[in-house]
Amino acid sequence: MHTSDFDYDLPEELIAQTPLKDRASSRLLVVDKAHPERFSDHVFSDVIDYLNPGDALVLNETKVLPARIFGIKPETGGAVELLLLKDEGGDIWECLARPQKRLHPGTILEFQDEAQQTLLQATVLELEEEGITRVKFSYSGIFLEILDRLGTMPLPPYIHESLADQSRYQTVYAKTLGSAAAPTAGLHFTPELLRQIERKGIKLVKLTLHVGLGTFRPVSVEDPTKHKMHTEHYALSAAAAKTLNSVRAKGGRIVAVGTTSVRTLETVAEKYHGKFQEDSGDTSIFIYPGYQFQGTDALITNFHLPRSTLLMLVSAFTSRTAMLAAYRHAVAEKYRFFSFGDAMLII
Repeated sequence: MHTSDFDYDLPEELIAQTPLKDRASSRLLVVDKAHPERFSDHVFSDVIDYLNPGDALVLNETKVLPARIFGIKPETGGAVELLLLKDEGGDIWECLARPQKRLHPGTILEFQDEAQQTLLQATVLELEEEGITRVKFSYSGIFLEILDRLGTMPLPPYIHESLADQSRYQTVYAKTLGSAAAPTAGLHFTPELLRQIERKGIKLVKLTLHVGLGTFRPVSVEDPTKHKMHTEHYALSAAAAKTLNSVRAKGGRIVAVGTTSVRTLETVAEKYHGKFQEDSGDTSIFIYPGYQFQGTDALITNFHLPRSTLLMLVSAFTSRTAMLAAYRHAVAEKYRFFSFGDAMLII
């Protein structure tokens, strides 16, 4: 297996730059694992037709932080940008820093509001490869309120248009702040569609995985098994675990919304031998073809970047050949790709 095995051609005009006005009006490509050569084209709201009473729909309720902040080095006036990835406690954060080459342990960074009042300071603690930087923040007041004033939504670099409504990069069920990126498969759901799904007898199960570098870091080595996954924090409640076990015991399916939900489900299922228990911690699980799924029966997901760990994960859920064929179909049918793009259901 090579990283290049997960490459595909994508015309740039198919990269969605803005979300659709109606979340649920995105397109939905349905792929049947039993017949992967057959593709079925729908609108996303049709997803309810593929969910059965007694199934569980698993949603990642993480909420995206305004995690991109712009500051200066007061000693030189040089500009610096931080993307907050992970709260390590004690006001210490793992970040991506640009330009990292101008930083060193002990460097002080200042972040100011429009009136040039310094609301936040950061001291560089440690520099790692590929821009990863640990800093310790100091401030007066409540950190998240300061971040809300200073930060911007961390849209992916392939999105070049500004986002008029920042809430469109949040799921409608986002609750727990902590992500550096949205769990984008969930962006297609509306409150009304979720109510319809519940009325049909499908259980809505919430969990949390704070999306960080482990999800969106590109694979830079040709042997993907040599790729290092960074850890991301997850949590599954006792009530959620009980519901998932009950659904399985009664013959229902566990339908994961997004690769982040899959990574949490599989982390817990691996740990408890195919069962679910209340659990939280950090996961660096890397799922690629050959992986045996224990916690996921069906998957709703967006279309992912070439050569990415996410494309490897969805390929593991079917096969690399079937998934690349589905992607070729999506390109031919001019589906919209990536964060604000269309969706796929694998059943």
